[in-house]
Amino acid sequence: MIVTLTANPSLDRTAQLPTALVRGEVNRVASVTSQAGGKGLNVAWVLAAAGVETTAVVPVGPGPLGPALETLVGPHMRIRQVEVCGATRVNTAITEADGTTTKLNEPGARLSLNEQEAVEEAVVEQASRASVTWVVLSGSLPPGAPQDWYARLIRALRARAPQVRIALDTSDAALEAVAQAWPQAAPDLLKPNGYELGQLAGLSRETVWALEEDAAAGSWAGVLEAAGRLRARGVGRVLASLGAAGAVLVTSEGVWRAQAPQVRVRSTVGAGDSCLAGYLLGQVRGRSEERSLAAAVAYGSAAAALPGTQLPRRQDLPSFLGADPLLSGFSVQDRG
Repeated sequence: MIVTLTANPSLDRTAQLPTALVRGEVNRVASVTSQAGGKGLNVAWVLAAAGVETTAVVPVGPGPLGPALETLVGPHMRIRQVEVCGATRVNTAITEADGTTTKLNEPGARLSLNEQEAVEEAVVEQASRASVTWVVLSGSLPPGAPQDWYARLIRALRARAPQVRIALDTSDAALEAVAQAWPQAAPDLLKPNGYELGQLAGLSRETVWALEEDAAAGSWAGVLEAAGRLRARGVGRVLASLGAAGAVLVTSEGVWRAQAPQVRVRSTVGAGDSCLAGYLLGQVRGRSEERSLAAAVAYGSAAAALPGTQLPRRQDLPSFLGADPLLSGFSVQDRG
């Protein structure tokens, strides 16, 4: 069982353009889709589609999110709704023909102190079950929540559900606040992108922007050094997703890097969430760190190759990765 928290859920509306977006002009839309969204929900859906038991904790206000969430419930997917007063936000993604995606994200419903406590209690309650192995804290924080909310949740989980491992995927002030609470609130797994990785490692602005470009060009030294700095501050594992360059994984057992296969990028929505889900899928099935990293890049690449907000199922992987969806098409190198 894996439990995810989507602290700031949304109804995601994706408009697919047949051509490039032209600012200031009328743009004709080819198709529009709407579905319940949020990083934790994305992770839970990909895992559930692969047969992993998941429970997604979601604060839900009045509006269309509740009915949209019901469509996600299935044999391996459960939703634990926490009722809140604020209306759910609507996020809009504009995806161009070449895969370029522009996101317009609303701030979300403001949570009262009582509502924050109810969400915390729901997460800890679900995590306290003996079958739970991972808890995923994912996405931005809603208005009204303290910047250190994830740090508080990590401490609460350590105290009341010590058997679980904690994965964190967030950004901006919420990520900085967690980092300020390390090592006491360090997660077992942190999934930054290249920019977030460089920021947390204290690199200069110029170096931060260059990390993914250097990795794509075959120079991984900066990425590995930055990930090592986070490990030294108490983070158990660092899984850094680097777009077309692939990903790097740094653990106590070693360092691995995986080059992504060449795919036609149709949408980047959910690619990072799918990458995290792929790694966790490898872990819960007893795969090695190397194979878990390969699964992470496979799922992230599959998501990028799908249109709109579609998330990958296992059958989406072999179509461009070969016979073995966990390893084919990758250059995975053990550096440890």
